[in-house]
This record gives sequence, C-alpha cells and structure tokens, in this order.
Amino acid sequence: MKTKVVVLLNIILSALVLVFGLQSRRAFPDPMAVHWGANGQADGYGSVFTGIWLIPLMVVGLTFLLAGIPYIDPLRENIKKFSGEYNLFILIFAIYMLYVQMLSLAYNLGWISNLNPYFIPAMGILMIFVGQLIGKAHRNYFIGIRTPWTLQDERVWNETHKRAGLIFKISGAISLLGIFLPNYAIWILLVPILFAAFYSIVLSYVLYQKYNPKPN
Repeated sequence: MKTKVVVLLNIILSALVLVFGLQSRRAFPDPMAVHWGANGQADGYGSVFTGIWLIPLMVVGLTFLLAGIPYIDPLRENIKKFSGEYNLFILIFAIYMLYVQMLSLAYNLGWISNLNPYFIPAMGILMIFVGQLIGKAHRNYFIGIRTPWTLQDERVWNETHKRAGLIFKISGAISLLGIFLPNYAIWILLVPILFAAFYSIVLSYVLYQKYNPKPN
C-alpha cells in the first residue's frame, strides 16, 4: 500500500467521522464526555468543539507526521524494506483512533453506556498489528524497539524484533479475553502489553551482551 493512498484514505475517513459529529452536534450534551476511566465510564469532560474536532484533527496530523518519518530518518533505506507493513499500520492506527471517536460520540448520544466492551477488542487488534509491524521492522531511528543495544548492533535489532513481534501479537490476542471477563478487562489488556514492552527491552540488552561479550 502506497503512502499517498494511505494519507488520502485517512483524510477521507477523518472527514466522514467529523461530518457525522457535526451533523449530530445539537444532540450532544455540553460539556461532552471526552475521557474515560478504567471502568469504561466517563471521568473527564470538554467542550462540544473538542469532542467533535479533536480526534479527527489528530488523526490527520499524525498521518502526515508518520508518513513523513521515512523521509527524515538517516536509515530511510531500511524503512523502505518494510514500507508496506508501515503504511498499513498508519491506516490501521487511524481506523482505531476514529473508531474510538465514534465510541465517544455514541456514548455522548446515549447509544452505549460503557466503552470497555467495544474498546478492549479494538486495542487488542491494534496490538496484533503492532506486533506485525515490529516483526518486519528493519533497523531505523523511529519505528520499533529502539534501545541503545538494538541501534548499536543489527543482529540484536533483528532477533529482538523477531521475538518481540510475536510477543506483541500474543499479548494482543490475550487481551481479547477481556471481552468475556469485563470486570477484569482493563488488566487483561494492560498486563500483557506492559509485559511485552518490558520483555522487549530486557531481551535487547541480553542479546547485546550475548553478541558483544566483555573481554576478560
């Protein structure tokens, strides 16, 4: 998937969500719920303008930012090697953000009363795509497990990302179990993801020591 296509799709999708919000604006409470706690209930509020415009504008801005990264990375040639996976992730991330926006609008319209049953599965699916991207990423300065040890040694980068990609996919799949255990959903989501992040960092250090032993 080409970058220009992804940028265009993200702009169109953002515009559609924005139009829906603007068409529904008279039905929203003022202030609108714009933040939710671990229990899936609103715990933060903002203006109707913020509730309608913020995420679509963020998606467009982040799309241009992410699309521009390959042009400024000194290792841009390496990013080209997994550009298909990277561009797909930009699209999936935008869809995820706009989905969350639609959940927010639905909550404020009174269509749903708790975000967790809808949010948790989406987050799990996003983590699976994160794992897919990580597993394909070649060494660069912006995307992936960028520790001092992975950036220093390409062997460490490759092995860390191969293993970490799988762990993130498994973490995403595990988090989907939150659908069936709503009272523990947030923990079923967070614990595997935090473990995957911690595991990836520690793994990169261990592998660096393996490939670069200190002289006796």
